[in-house]
Amino acid sequence: MKEAQENIIDEFADIEIDDSQWFDVAKLGITKLLLLASTIIGLGFYVGDLLYGLNSLSVLDKLTHKEIYLESSIEKLKEENARLQKEYFELKGLEPK
Repeated sequence: MKEAQENIIDEFADIEIDDSQWFDVAKLGITKLLLLASTIIGLGFYVGDLLYGLNSLSVLDKLTHKEIYLESSIEKLKEENARLQKEYFELKGLEPK
């Protein structure tokens, strides 16, 4: 196993790479470089808007918590309303339905 690894290392040790083979930013061109930079910046703004904008995940989370709170408040108010209606009918001398 160790001999196989050394043979592979020896094979790749002899490979020479010219400077012309490496990716050179200057060859890319200023137009393509600006397009790439503007795309990256645009994606950054888009992700930022998704996370912190008016229709973001944080707003969704806040609204979900508010919905849970309001639903529990509705249940409490229904129970209180039923108790108060019963008390009201008792005071009027009527029997509840």
